[in-house]
Amino acid sequence: MPLLPGAEAHQHDGGPVGALIVHGFTGSPRSMRPWGEELASAGLTVSVPRLPGHGTSWQDLALTRWDDWYAEVDRSFGLLRERCESVYAMGLSMGGSLCLRLAEQRPDEVTGLVLVNPAVHTERRDRFLLPYARHLIKAFPGIVNDIKKPGQDEGGYAKMPLQPAYSLQQAWEQIKLDAGKIVAPLLLLHSRVDHVVEPSNAEWILANVASKQRTEVWLEDSYHVATLDNDFPVIVEQSLSFVHDLTPLPG
Repeated sequence: MPLLPGAEAHQHDGGPVGALIVHGFTGSPRSMRPWGEELASAGLTVSVPRLPGHGTSWQDLALTRWDDWYAEVDRSFGLLRERCESVYAMGLSMGGSLCLRLAEQRPDEVTGLVLVNPAVHTERRDRFLLPYARHLIKAFPGIVNDIKKPGQDEGGYAKMPLQPAYSLQQAWEQIKLDAGKIVAPLLLLHSRVDHVVEPSNAEWILANVASKQRTEVWLEDSYHVATLDNDFPVIVEQSLSFVHDLTPLPG
């Protein structure tokens, strides 16, 4: 299946500090590449993987589940660990969810977490229908391009397949159950106005992880896909400052 424009994975070999950057549900590396390029310019070794079922068609995504996506995150992180002395896990939306899971499974290896509008639940009313609707309906209209800045396109799917959406809900349950295992320093950036992920997600994460260092940053001029929005410079500045404070970069 051909890739959508800009959906290919992205890697950059840099110094001994690594950054794994994970895109969101129905999205692709296209939404994360600018962030990865900025971190690479600062000397980091960067990996922006394409999760299974993403960046091609929603029908491909319909064949995958959350453990498929997590397996790619874990694999990519392992490759960075072989190359780097320290590795940060960074993610947007579901990418943030998978980074939380990574920190639960590899508490001694994740140097730090940088999450942008991460999700661990939804307040949408149709969440109660999803366990049943997934057997009757293949897909709902997609939730893409929640971006305040004009002219941006994350390259997401126009439809959201329901079986993997239900699988994501199951992932959230497991992530919440094991949240106390997360000890990595945490930088959480979330948009003041987000039409996809409610603020209660950030509140829950900050209140339930075991990280001693927890920093919250509000993004005042962006919607959900903040990595392509007006506050992108804030994300870059805050993430680099966070990394530098924990593992000073050469030069």
